[in-house]
Amino acid sequence: MTNAPNGTATETTGLVSGRENGDANHRKSSLTAFFEFFAHKNHTAGLESENKFVRIPAQVVQATKVTLYSNYVNILLVFVPLGIVAGAMGWNPTTVFILNFFAIVPLAAVLSFATEEISMKLGQTMGGLLNATFGNAVELIVSIVALKDNQIRIVQSSMLGSILSNMLLVLGCCFLAGGIHNTRTGTAQGIEQDFNSTVASTMSSLMTVAAASLIIPATLYAAMTNSKESAEKNIIILSHGTSIILLILYVMYLFFQLRTHANLFDAETAAEDEDGEEEEPQLSPWAAGGVLLVVTIAVAVCAEYLVGSIDHLVETAHISKTFIGLILLPIVGNAAEHVTAIVVALKDKMDLAMGVAIGSSMQIALLVTPALVLLGWAIDVPMTLHFELFETVVFFLSVLVVTYVIQDGKSNYLEGAMVSSFRGI
Repeated sequence: MTNAPNGTATETTGLVSGRENGDANHRKSSLTAFFEFFAHKNHTAGLESENKFVRIPAQVVQATKVTLYSNYVNILLVFVPLGIVAGAMGWNPTTVFILNFFAIVPLAAVLSFATEEISMKLGQTMGGLLNATFGNAVELIVSIVALKDNQIRIVQSSMLGSILSNMLLVLGCCFLAGGIHNTRTGTAQGIEQDFNSTVASTMSSLMTVAAASLIIPATLYAAMTNSKESAEKNIIILSHGTSIILLILYVMYLFFQLRTHANLFDAETAAEDEDGEEEEPQLSPWAAGGVLLVVTIAVAVCAEYLVGSIDHLVETAHISKTFIGLILLPIVGNAAEHVTAIVVALKDKMDLAMGVAIGSSMQIALLVTPALVLLGWAIDVPMTLHFELFETVVFFLSVLVVTYVIQDGKSNYLEGAMVSSFRGI
């Protein structure tokens, strides 16, 4: 071999080099195919196959990719298996709480995405009902788990925290960010953002009724201080009756919004489609329904471990259940929604921002909270509408401030600063 002619050596070297280049190109093409299969959002190989054993897995992969790419916050989905494993293996309760806290944040975003996908196929009425049902599903699931665990204080404070977070912090940030952006890009002084004042007035009126439903039990309890046992019994009866009335009122509002007076809410629909392009669903109804089912189960599991670790967290971290309910838990279900509201406010779509902020608060006050009271009645847990006096006063004043701010149908950054500051106070 040593004495082989130069031509033979060159030929052998060329063959080896060609084989190496071929292997490198093959590896490169394999990596490219792998990347395109899992990272290409709009296409997955096998979707058009006639073989169902190829087509169905491809459809599952496609739905998974579309769902994962629907929101940047979905990068936190890595915490879902970590949180479930931590809870199942009995890790430190503080670690369990933190992992499941971050796990539920992206799950809430995915739940919202799947709900919107199904709503596009169901039409305005059924889509509106579905959004009404799953709009605050995360808060409802977490509260049901807490109620089952007899954590009434957590349930009450988380409901109030979600309402205040949406009505003050989110609305204030929308007015503030939208007002500053609109003023900076405007050509004249005194520029303000407009929204549907009729819809805003209707929502604020309903929130006033919800505030009254908390004030009355607190007043009754204060008036019957001599007989605490009798007062608690009467408050339970009053809460059950009031909850039924609030649920009926919310159903009437849905009928008002979706059927008899849908024209009043046309501005919100127009704001969605002002670019002239109709948004198409990215998932089939079956795929979106499957995502909705899987995510709901995942939220329930993570919520179980989250709530189960609260008592230990309160003891070791020396924080109150009120703080967890008022501040921490509202972040879990509303973080992605809050960002969305601010983004649409920057685009001058204030009706959509109002729908997210005040609409979500109203849904919790008129639907979720009364439903939890009635659920507590069914499972023999004394969940009532009697909140702490301080919380009741804060809720009433918040409704009062927001009502005055939105009554003219216009907003600016100063009003946003006022509303946000009130949340800080």
